[in-house]
Amino acid sequence: MAAGNRTLRRRRPDRPRLLAHRILGAVTQQDAYANLETARVLSDAGLDPRDAGFVTELVSGTCRLLGTYDRILAAASGRDSFDPALADALRLGTHQLLSMRVGHHAAISTTVDLAAATVGEKVAGLTNAVLRKVAARDLDGWVDHLARDEDALGRLALRTHHPRWIAQAYVDLLGDEADEALSANNVPPVPTLVVRPGLAEVSELDGEPTSRSPFGARRPGNPGDLPAVREGRAGVQDEGSQLVALALAESDAPEGPWLDLCAGPGGKAALLAGLAMQQGSTLLASELQPHRAELVAQALRAYDGPHRPEAIAADGTVCQATHATSGATAFLGISAPGEAALAEQLAAAGSGSPLGSTGVDAHGEPDQLQVFRGERRITGECDPSFNPDSLRALLETAIANGA
Repeated sequence: MAAGNRTLRRRRPDRPRLLAHRILGAVTQQDAYANLETARVLSDAGLDPRDAGFVTELVSGTCRLLGTYDRILAAASGRDSFDPALADALRLGTHQLLSMRVGHHAAISTTVDLAAATVGEKVAGLTNAVLRKVAARDLDGWVDHLARDEDALGRLALRTHHPRWIAQAYVDLLGDEADEALSANNVPPVPTLVVRPGLAEVSELDGEPTSRSPFGARRPGNPGDLPAVREGRAGVQDEGSQLVALALAESDAPEGPWLDLCAGPGGKAALLAGLAMQQGSTLLASELQPHRAELVAQALRAYDGPHRPEAIAADGTVCQATHATSGATAFLGISAPGEAALAEQLAAAGSGSPLGSTGVDAHGEPDQLQVFRGERRITGECDPSFNPDSLRALLETAIANGA
């Protein structure tokens, strides 16, 4: 056996680091949400709590300081870019060296194995050399080194690990308190969980109930350890977002179905869906971007029954959904709640379940409407661009047609 082949056979990166690399790649290369992707991967991984906690810290910690680590890697290597998979491996190695209690030898050797296994043996030497240079300073030393040519705002951004424009916004708003507020963003929070009303009880979250939301609890550790989270009967959501959904559900409004025009990634929609069902109503969750609409569908997957919610990909400013195969269009005509029977029309268009909402004119074959259920995927692309004018148009559409 050749020496090179013997080397390749010895590359056996440990499973937690492989999973962390997979999750980080989904975040940096596919625009996945770190918390959602981590929960999804860990729910199927079968890791013990210690390894699951290691993966969570490795991913979330790397994401928190990603911009700083990229600057450190550029300075240590003299390169502006790497192969995407190699860059992710180097980022994970840098986090272990500078922000975790992992010995230098272990951090470097395991990252070399990871890079060689996921990218190729040819990058092993580069990975080793770059990380040895990273290890020559601690995190504070690197920040001081990189900040030498920065102005006061640049030093603040580096020290608190934020983009310059965010540091500027904090300074404009908070003045002398900006430093403390920016630093607080880097403190790992205790996960806040939320039940799907009607599907789970707060006691199943095995944590400390939230002080203001009746649906939440705070619990350290991996949320995926809980059966309710794995089954989609509960999820991760900060208390503020829970209160927004609760305030909407308790507002005075005519009886009728509910329409969420900007539902991605689905946390508030999942809570609203349960609240709507408790009132005998149905939620239709619309999201512009197909991949975010799929996240909404995942968040709603555990609901069932006559008022089960649905998720679609549509432009809320024109209330338009594209048929998956024919390319024809279904337009959601928003009117006052209860004035039209979307349930009958959408069922005729192929949704298969009653929806109560505000009216739809479906064009094309009945089974081609872009409606999401569980794992069902869609085709087609939406414009991912977003600006304040888009938000303004969305709000104006909702106010003008839903009042």
